[in-house]
Amino acid sequence: MKNYNDEKVSILIKAVVFDFDGLMVDTETPAYHAFCKVYGEYGKELPLEMYAQCVGTSFDVFNPYTYLAEILQHTVDPEVIRKQVDVRYKEMLQHIQPRPGVVEYLSEAKELGLKIGLASSSYFNWLEPYLTKFDLHGYFDSINTADLVQEVKPNPELYLLSLRKLEVEPEEAISFEDSLNGFTAAKKAGLHTVIVPNEMTSTFPFEDYDLKIPSMESMGLKEVILRLEQQNRVETLE
Repeated sequence: MKNYNDEKVSILIKAVVFDFDGLMVDTETPAYHAFCKVYGEYGKELPLEMYAQCVGTSFDVFNPYTYLAEILQHTVDPEVIRKQVDVRYKEMLQHIQPRPGVVEYLSEAKELGLKIGLASSSYFNWLEPYLTKFDLHGYFDSINTADLVQEVKPNPELYLLSLRKLEVEPEEAISFEDSLNGFTAAKKAGLHTVIVPNEMTSTFPFEDYDLKIPSMESMGLKEVILRLEQQNRVETLE
C-alpha cells in the first residue's frame, strides 16, 4: 500500500481555506434537530431537503422561522418560534467540540508552511466565541465572514476575498466544505474542492467535487494534497 506520508508534498498548493459551521464545528446538525423539535411541538414536519436550502448560507433562500409561521397561518409570531428554537439549540450546543481531525489539520497545515483561511457565511460575532473557546484563532492568516461581503455562499465572494487576502491563485488553494452552498461557492471561485460532510449533510447530492472524505480524521492533510495533485497530473496528461 502506498504510504503518502513518505512523499514530499508538492509546492503547487500554497493555502487551505476552511468553512466553519458544520465543517470545523458541527453546529448545523443540532440546528436542524432544534428546528425539527419545535416543528414537532406544533404538529408539523421540516423535511431535510427543504431545510437544506439554507445550510451553509443565510435564511434569505429559505427561512425556517417564517415558514413555520406561514404553515400555521400566522397564528404564531416568527419571533416566538425563534426564541423557542434558540432555547433548544443552546441546550444541544452545550457540549459541542471541534469535529474529529480539525485541530490536526490546522496543525499540519502550519507544519507544511501553508497559508490558512476561514470563509464562513456566518457573522464574526457568532463564530468568534468558538474560535476563542477552542483556541483556534492563532491558526488563521485570514478570517472572512458575512460581515465583510455583499453576498454569502453560494456566491463565491467569500472565497475570492480569502484568495486575495492570502495572496494565492485559485489553483493554489484547497477548500474544505460540508454543505452544497459552500461547495458551490468554492467551485465557482476555482479552488480545489474537498467535501467533508457532517451527520446532516452526508445525504446531500454533491457532484463534481475533487475529493470527498467522511472526516478529517480518516485522511491526513498531506495525503489529501498528494491525492489532489496526483489527480491533477492525470487530468493534465489526458
